[in-house]
Amino acid sequence: MRGRAMTSNFEKELAAYAAKLPELRQKTGKFVLIKGESIEGVFDTYSDALTFGYEKFKLDPFLVKQIEAVERVLNFTRHIAAECR
Repeated sequence: MRGRAMTSNFEKELAAYAAKLPELRQKTGKFVLIKGESIEGVFDTYSDALTFGYEKFKLDPFLVKQIEAVERVLNFTRHIAAECR
């Protein structure tokens, strides 16, 4: 059950990011900290955002995401037949 709650929090935080992205784009390259549906701050570094998040929220989940004008899409595969070199 806890896993589903974490997914729900993550989905809320991603939705909050998407909703605020037009405003956040002026801060491209910085890191935003989101807790639930609330933007808690924008930071110069990932480390600064994490430090703030852990100080404020302890081990409660929160999202730190780099603000990007264009979202990068990462692809992962389970294709393991490829030769390793």
